[in-house]
Amino acid sequence: MPSTQHVTTQGANHHDDPTAQYLLQHRSSRSGEVALGVDTHGEVHVASVVSPLGKVLGTESFPATAAGYRLLLVWARKRGTVRRVGVEGTGTFGAGLSRYLLAQQVQVYEVNRPDRTARRLLGKSDPLDAQAAARAVLSGRAKARAKTGDGPVHCARMFKLAKESAVKARTQAINQLKAVLVIADPALRERLSGLGNRELFRTCARLGQLDGEDGGGDEDVVAQATHITLSLLAQRIEQLTAQIVELNKRLTRLVERHAPQLLVPVGIGPDSAVTLLITIGDNLERLNTEASFAALCGVSPVEYSSGRRSSRRLNRGGDRQANAALHRIVFTRLRHDPRTQAYYERRTQEGKTRREIIRCPKRYAAREVFNLVRPVSGIPSL
Repeated sequence: MPSTQHVTTQGANHHDDPTAQYLLQHRSSRSGEVALGVDTHGEVHVASVVSPLGKVLGTESFPATAAGYRLLLVWARKRGTVRRVGVEGTGTFGAGLSRYLLAQQVQVYEVNRPDRTARRLLGKSDPLDAQAAARAVLSGRAKARAKTGDGPVHCARMFKLAKESAVKARTQAINQLKAVLVIADPALRERLSGLGNRELFRTCARLGQLDGEDGGGDEDVVAQATHITLSLLAQRIEQLTAQIVELNKRLTRLVERHAPQLLVPVGIGPDSAVTLLITIGDNLERLNTEASFAALCGVSPVEYSSGRRSSRRLNRGGDRQANAALHRIVFTRLRHDPRTQAYYERRTQEGKTRREIIRCPKRYAAREVFNLVRPVSGIPSL
């Protein structure tokens, strides 16, 4: 679960229509509805309530605790009807608050940090950031619905986080072990040089201490230190490998139980499926269309026109881990799927570059994943 979630999803909704937005604000002003914005931190959350016309009705700080969340919502509702909240960091410091607000039937939107130009002109403070979050909800700029983080996808996010840290630590330990071998005694180095990685780690883990731990010459002391270091590093590698295998099993079981349809198409393995599910979240209804999911994955075209020139460019935003997962899916299909291979050959004959060709299958893959996870009926399958 990168983050990763400060991305504005694209999709057809009432926020895209200025007339609908005006009517929404006009109806909100008559019904007493207000917008709440929250700037989140580790210990304290700063909240600000703004009227539909943009007037600040109040700003207050609350502790980042369960009791603080309740006080915050009670305080905000004294100033009007709270149906929409803009929160900075819904996947980090604001995760607990977001889950509480969603449980209270309040719509939570992920708010990007104010841009540098606005901060240079207006300054930077927690109350200003909270007010900016509330105004982002009022104006419709904040369109990305927050993840609930209360289902199997959040469990997968936790397992994937542990797996990624284990993989990183194992790679570091392997590099360190091989670096020690480079400067080890020639006899030991020659003895271990012909072994594959698995046998190398197993052999190093069994290296015992030499006799005379506190005595002997300098060469014995260096050899002993080398043996101990290789043994400890090899044992660490084996432990991390066992953790990675166990986490892979847990992730595979989660996908097979909650979204087995993702494993049917060619090229989508458990790891890619988990990555894409984490990007979507447990509350699938937050993504209105497959176009919004494509934008979230960074595979939607972006208008790039000026004057008489009309063109589009690649979307460089979005969740980069989801983008990498789609990239792996496409390249797997290029090796094993005849339809993708035929498409690639046809576009190559048309004079397209490899990068230009890959963009379209990635967009198709995003559409396919979205339709598999969220059926046309709109009922979430998780």
